[in-house]
Amino acid sequence: MTQTLSDLFANNRAWADEIEGRQPGFFTKLLHQQTPQYLWIGCADSRVPANELVGLLPGDLFVHRNVANVVVPTDLNCLSVLQYAVDQLRVRHIMVVGHSRCGGVMAALGNLRVGLVDNWLRHVQDVRDRHRALLDGLSADRRVDALCELNVLEQARNVCRTTIVEDAWKRGQEVVVHGWVYGLHNGLLEDLSITASGPDGVEPAYEAALAALHRRFGDG
Repeated sequence: MTQTLSDLFANNRAWADEIEGRQPGFFTKLLHQQTPQYLWIGCADSRVPANELVGLLPGDLFVHRNVANVVVPTDLNCLSVLQYAVDQLRVRHIMVVGHSRCGGVMAALGNLRVGLVDNWLRHVQDVRDRHRALLDGLSADRRVDALCELNVLEQARNVCRTTIVEDAWKRGQEVVVHGWVYGLHNGLLEDLSITASGPDGVEPAYEAALAALHRRFGDG
């Protein structure tokens, strides 16, 4: 349903009143603290509202979003968020979260020309090319779903390989990296079981999660 900008301000007032009614003084307290335990790295898709999906209020979840939830060492925006979350906020969990029927993944899979974002999606095409043997054996719909999940595994591993996370682990800081996928069709999150809490666990977690993905999609 189309809404005017005045509707959005009215919705905002209603939301703020509801929060304040449930927790008097909530926003005053929020001014003086930001202590989230979680960093969510997800897709910019408007159908994936991070806080709402996991039932967390403002202040509980630090969020970075971009097209197709990509994490690469040349993206200073993402790395700045990651560094602030790990070094300053001391988050304990980092979740890379993809979602089914991701438009960015679909464009990368089909070599669709969209515009400037085509250059960004080259990173997802690299994932596609790396796992071509699996993807080529799947139907069109399953190919999209598989690449969405493969992209999560690759990006979660990329998080683990950043100097930020590596340095945190080296100094003994508790940081656990996870890879999840969100189903637009049912509203549920699924843990893809790529979970790493130290440098020695990254590759075993990746290989185990990749093997499980192959089994789910009928290849071994």
